[in-house]
Amino acid sequence: MAQLAVSQLAMTVPPNSDSSLRRSLLKGHCIGSHERSWVSVSPCDLKTRKQYRNCNVICMSVQHVSRHKVAVSPLPLEDAKEPPLNTYKPKEPYTATIVSVERLVGPKAPGETCHIVIDHGGNVPYWEGQSYGVIPPGENPKKPGTPQNVRLYSIASSRYGDFFDGKTASLCVRRAVYYDPQTGKEDPSKKGVCSNFLCDSKPGDKIKITGPSGKIMLLPEEDLNATHIMVATGTGVAPFRGYLRRMFMEDVLTYKFGGLAWLFLGVANSDSLLYDDEFTKYLKDYPENFRYDRALSREQKNKSGGKCMFKIRLKNTVTRYSNSWTMVLTSISAVLKG
Repeated sequence: MAQLAVSQLAMTVPPNSDSSLRRSLLKGHCIGSHERSWVSVSPCDLKTRKQYRNCNVICMSVQHVSRHKVAVSPLPLEDAKEPPLNTYKPKEPYTATIVSVERLVGPKAPGETCHIVIDHGGNVPYWEGQSYGVIPPGENPKKPGTPQNVRLYSIASSRYGDFFDGKTASLCVRRAVYYDPQTGKEDPSKKGVCSNFLCDSKPGDKIKITGPSGKIMLLPEEDLNATHIMVATGTGVAPFRGYLRRMFMEDVLTYKFGGLAWLFLGVANSDSLLYDDEFTKYLKDYPENFRYDRALSREQKNKSGGKCMFKIRLKNTVTRYSNSWTMVLTSISAVLKG
């Protein structure tokens, strides 16, 4: 549970609780945000995307970030007072369509993580921070004759999706594989059923989804000048990508973020960084509103020459601001003790 809390922890600190907080945060050192040479991944198949609804919306690949904010639609997605919940349930899921599957990580990353865009036709709307359930094909091995159990995945896009038209949602999925500890060889019989189904999917494939679900991870929007602290390891960054696109990429008339967003991201190495081009672009374009700290456990070293463990790096960074950041320090320390 402690690991789950660390990978998906978000806090909001109203700036009027301590006027020195924002100044102290902006003076901090950003860990290696420009030290990495990105290993390019294959972009979306543009021919496939042209066939997809044949519309002239801006195609936002994970490797191509617009210089200016992008207009979004449909605007009624902003009208709801409460988040949509469980529009589709496991017994009656919605059949959506895979738009694209892109490998997010470089060749030296341990494991494979994919960015998967799903077309729901605008029929399964969601808010930033919610999750979709995915029902993989096949029977439940523990209950023959019944469908597979639902697997929950945090949505990695804003409510407008990667095409900014409110008709898609994106998932960030790491392929789950099992290696026999004695032989060191992969055992396909023990691989993750749903993650492999998603990562192996092709454009046009059908997928059964449920939801959306969840209210705990919703992006707080009561105070547009608030400070948001986001802590993620690996694919736990998924909901925060949705937050940040809403804050810095999309031109939403009713949401004009003017606060500070600070993302802590922990991964194994440079090739394992997820959505790094997007985040570094925000850092360049909105230096007064965005902070981005990364911990690369297998590349960076601590003061003793050992591995740069994410929890230790995070705790040390937070401790530097303990005088003006008492509430946040207490909250994060409670998680790190787990």
